[in-house]
Amino acid sequence: MAVAVLVLVCFASIAIGAKALPLSDVWHGLFHYTGGNDDVLVRQVRIPRTLLGLLVGAALGLAGAVMQALTRNPLAEPGILGVNAGASAAVVSAISFFGVTSLTGYVWFAFAGAAIVSVAVYFLGGSRSATPVRLALAGTAVTAALYGYVNAVQLLDSAALDRLRFWTVGSLASANTETVGKVWPFIALGVLLTVFIARPLNALEMGDDTARALGAHLTRTRVLAMLAVTLLCGAATAACGPIVFIGLMIPHLVRTLTGPDLRWILPYAAVLSPVLLLGADVVGRVIARPSELQVGIVTALIGGPVFIHLVRRKRMSQL
Repeated sequence: MAVAVLVLVCFASIAIGAKALPLSDVWHGLFHYTGGNDDVLVRQVRIPRTLLGLLVGAALGLAGAVMQALTRNPLAEPGILGVNAGASAAVVSAISFFGVTSLTGYVWFAFAGAAIVSVAVYFLGGSRSATPVRLALAGTAVTAALYGYVNAVQLLDSAALDRLRFWTVGSLASANTETVGKVWPFIALGVLLTVFIARPLNALEMGDDTARALGAHLTRTRVLAMLAVTLLCGAATAACGPIVFIGLMIPHLVRTLTGPDLRWILPYAAVLSPVLLLGADVVGRVIARPSELQVGIVTALIGGPVFIHLVRRKRMSQL
């Protein structure tokens, strides 16, 4: 069922956009390409955009699920814990101070920023004694500081502002086949790592002592989990900018359907997260025709109330 929904959303992403196209023209562009304007729009714009949405959505959903398991924090998410902000700050620095202009160049900065901030928030939140609230507060503080830095750099560097004004709100609009080709190997490696650590992460969620008793290697599992999150978030942020709440909402939804076993949560998150991302992208293209609303704004509008609901529910359960 989840795969069928994903297929439908992918077709909607190709068929629906800021420019309305009859389904016959979409079909012609898909299967009878002749090089006309509408064919080019379908083949060279909408299909790469949909493929990038698939990759980025899966990456963010998996990263959120891994972070929630690793920190035992139901509110963990790349956007909330500052991982996306770290990648964004590093990319902005690369563009403004080092003149990096290609995805191949600044994706490495994104990885470094994501990794540094992940470790910093973990220790600021209390490392092994961290509580969900402390981690969320640490992530929020770091995110605010880093986005303040990003905004300052853009205001001081008009050239950087022109290059980054759409990227910093999270957008699939600049997707092309080159972007997809450069990003997918990193995301694929991150996906393979999450599959490899699913079983020991399940044990780690039950506590360190239980995990040791079950034979899990705690340090290796934590290092591989952070590496997976860095690869997934770094590649996704480098390609599209910071997109928040995908990694928070989908793992929660999946957990209500499958239970706490990551061996089920991860594949479902990898399928349903692109559904949310591509669906939000389609909504953003439709409601602002002939322009479009960036997908990062749409997911934030959806995710904000969801986050408040989850925080209130978590607080009520602790009373």
